[in-house]
Amino acid sequence: MTHSLDSAVVLVTGVMAAGKSTVAQALAERLPRAAHVRGDVFRRMVVSGRVDYEPGAGEEAEAQLRLRHRQSAMAAEAYARAGFTAVVQDVVLGEWLREYVDGIGVRPLYVVVLAPRADVVAERETGRDKRGYGEWGVEGLDRVLREETPRIGLWLDTSGLSVAESVDAVLARLDRAAVR
Repeated sequence: MTHSLDSAVVLVTGVMAAGKSTVAQALAERLPRAAHVRGDVFRRMVVSGRVDYEPGAGEEAEAQLRLRHRQSAMAAEAYARAGFTAVVQDVVLGEWLREYVDGIGVRPLYVVVLAPRADVVAERETGRDKRGYGEWGVEGLDRVLREETPRIGLWLDTSGLSVAESVDAVLARLDRAAVR
């Protein structure tokens, strides 16, 4: 079966500091007609009353996360229907991954889960200007990734890969990323 990225949605997910934004941007730049949909933009649009999703944050945090995912999915679908490859990048883990995938009506749909080792993520996190782990901690969110996230799409250990090598691996294994 031949897979196409024309008018497609590609979700790039993983824990914070896994390389999602960098890999998603590099992937979009390699394609002839692509848009990079950054899920965190929708979180930051909430100017007041924002409740970030952390352990024990409650119903409002879940509702806002669901809204963020729905907004990025709608944007991705709009780009794909206009003939672009929408490369969505966001933290979509655990039960949320299945819900996100089920909410996308456009096909082809590809899911790429960047899954570098926790020690590599911890090292990357120390070198970043932004901090995102809050109450989760690197190990806690890595546990959610590896133990609670359904095995949908292509799971890629990028621990020893450069950005270019990661994109090469995604493109070479696109068939494994396809969601039926």
